[in-house]
Amino acid sequence: MGENHVSGGRQGNLVQADSIGQLTITTANAGGADDGTRGPLPRPRPFSDPERWPRMSDWDALAAGAHRARPGEGGTKLPPYVSRDVDAELRDRVREAADLGGFVLVVGDSTAGKTRAAYEAVRDVLPEYRVLAPPAGARLRCAPEAVEACGYGPCVVVWLDDLERHLGPDGLTPDVLDDFARLRVPVVATMRLKPYEAFGSGDDAGTGGDSGEQRWAGVGSRVLRAADVVDLDRLWSAGELSRAGDCDDSRITEALTHHGTYGIAEYMAAGPVLLRTWRHAWRAGGHPRGAALVAAAVDLTRAGLCGPYSRELLVEVHQRRLADAGGPVLRPEGVDEAFAWASRVRHGVTSLLVPVAGELWAPFDYLVDAEDSPVPEWVREAALAHACDDDVRFAVATSAYEAGAFGVAEKAMRPLADAGNRNALFNLAVVMGRTGRTGEAEALYGQAHSRGSLNATVNLGILLAEAGRTEEAEALLRSAHAQGVGHAADNLAVLLRRTGRAEEAATLQAQPPAGTPPG
Repeated sequence: MGENHVSGGRQGNLVQADSIGQLTITTANAGGADDGTRGPLPRPRPFSDPERWPRMSDWDALAAGAHRARPGEGGTKLPPYVSRDVDAELRDRVREAADLGGFVLVVGDSTAGKTRAAYEAVRDVLPEYRVLAPPAGARLRCAPEAVEACGYGPCVVVWLDDLERHLGPDGLTPDVLDDFARLRVPVVATMRLKPYEAFGSGDDAGTGGDSGEQRWAGVGSRVLRAADVVDLDRLWSAGELSRAGDCDDSRITEALTHHGTYGIAEYMAAGPVLLRTWRHAWRAGGHPRGAALVAAAVDLTRAGLCGPYSRELLVEVHQRRLADAGGPVLRPEGVDEAFAWASRVRHGVTSLLVPVAGELWAPFDYLVDAEDSPVPEWVREAALAHACDDDVRFAVATSAYEAGAFGVAEKAMRPLADAGNRNALFNLAVVMGRTGRTGEAEALYGQAHSRGSLNATVNLGILLAEAGRTEEAEALLRSAHAQGVGHAADNLAVLLRRTGRAEEAATLQAQPPAGTPPG
């Protein structure tokens, strides 16, 4: 038998034999579409073992993701729940979601009490439901199939605390939401305000009307538009404070007395205290290396690289952060001492660096929300270098784009665009347009348009209109408008006015939208 050689790239299933009578091969990751979708994947463990899905009435609020408070009398880990003003509305939304397969999202600042409020609402309305709470980064495409096959009927609620950790091409997408709705399975999620605004500012529809602005696109903004959003304020209302005053738990009484400009939940979660501890640690004689390790975790999170992070990565990133703050002048402590300081539980609540399984670490999320200094570009580069999959590259690129770090956004999107990912082609085109490389932007929009991106159709039309190629631009914008892209009409109207057809433009904008585009 002659020799056979296989080389170059990644090989799939390979069989070599003298003779084969019958052969069946089942691939775990077959197919793949232009926009980066993949074929069937094996079910991850959270989806493959429904017996591990807890009943809502038996589930713990801390397991759901609620912040700890300092231990109370008898060692209780959580104080009694004080009713919030949104409770009735939130329960109504959860009830409707269970009836129709809806998506409820509670949005607010870190430590506003989002997770606890959502947990109490679901436990009150759906106590007998099983809870599917996939870990951050789990591929959710197979979740609807797992729910359908689990044997619990429609009595399952999907719980996604910190929704930003579940967004991306392999996370919660409009298609996955549609599947849950078909099964009448409610999805309940929480999201911090800053990431909500960041993801929501992206517009998969692409433009800003008369301005002709070309915006970042992605599945995140489409998912958020499908949500039934309930806003929860960080600061408590007079009614909420009054109800807190009726509670005899010492932790709530203390928070009510001392919270000042902070929310009650915020005070009980020790957020302001830990923030001060971190900021004061940078001084000489303090814990500057520990502060730098915390800063590394905070900045990596803000750069879009969701944790937890390895000790090695934090040590790598913190070195420059420490050097920028003064380095040896600060008399920094040793690495082991720094980790011990940063991970020490304070006030019986939490630590600046929160240990996760193994030697992995995450920042206390209150610090992430409180930090508003620019993320250094070198941190973004480090985040991109450690991006492990397409979802993470998209997250790093989105954070960079929102901050105007277009070089990092380009680096993150370029490999995905080269592989034909439709969203990446579109977003890379946006970056090219923002950096004045209109020729490259046109070519990329053209590729995305050819792959069915109506967002690219509109933005390509805008680009050609600005270049004076009126007929081509009009054809594209009319095509997008006919397929239900509402903002296409606004841009087409702008073009019609520029070419002396104001009456036609007015008639066009007076018409109702043609419908909802396919995506």
